[in-house]
Amino acid sequence: MQVLLVEDEPAIADAVLYALESEGVACVWASTGEAALRHVRDSAPKMVLLDIGLPDINGLDLFRQIRAISNASIVFLTSRSSEIDQVLGLELGADDYITKPFSPRVLSARVRLQLRRDTTSHFAPSTTLFQADEDKRRITLRGQLLDLSRYEYGLLLLLMQNPSRIYNREQLMQLVWASPDESFDRTVDTHIKVLRQKIRAVDASLNPIKTHRGVGYSFEPQ
Repeated sequence: MQVLLVEDEPAIADAVLYALESEGVACVWASTGEAALRHVRDSAPKMVLLDIGLPDINGLDLFRQIRAISNASIVFLTSRSSEIDQVLGLELGADDYITKPFSPRVLSARVRLQLRRDTTSHFAPSTTLFQADEDKRRITLRGQLLDLSRYEYGLLLLLMQNPSRIYNREQLMQLVWASPDESFDRTVDTHIKVLRQKIRAVDASLNPIKTHRGVGYSFEPQ
């Protein structure tokens, strides 16, 4: 499976499925957030087309849950077209934001473009010192496996996949933590500190996670 469509309106789902499958893009439909999570866990799609207005869970909350267990590209496909909604979706880390009504041909083109990007650079490590195996959820440094907790792995992978991009604490918590609202403000700082210690335990000369005071953190290749 390449694409998972999460949409509660059958007519819209039919249009999307037809448009994508006509272009040779395999797509599966889930009408609820619960069903979507099962598909993500069982089938590991390359991309998720995600509606925000779902019957059982808010799409933004579902985004966070999917991001905690998958590194698939996530594209919002929603009727919420306000500037605030679009900015929020993109700042959460969505790969694209498409508003309804949409052109099926344009949708297909944007999906195929994103899939091509994923094929060529879904995970292009900024340094060969670090290697990630996303299927096994592990990262090695100089061939040595880093003993990472769930959130340490999520933090390091996210930063590595977006070298030089600066994330603030709130963005990191929203994208990595399963229940960000229940976490303390300094949780990210604590995890970053431990990550640095584990990296230096393998190579004391490395410090790839940079602090941008008053802003956040970034991964800088060395």
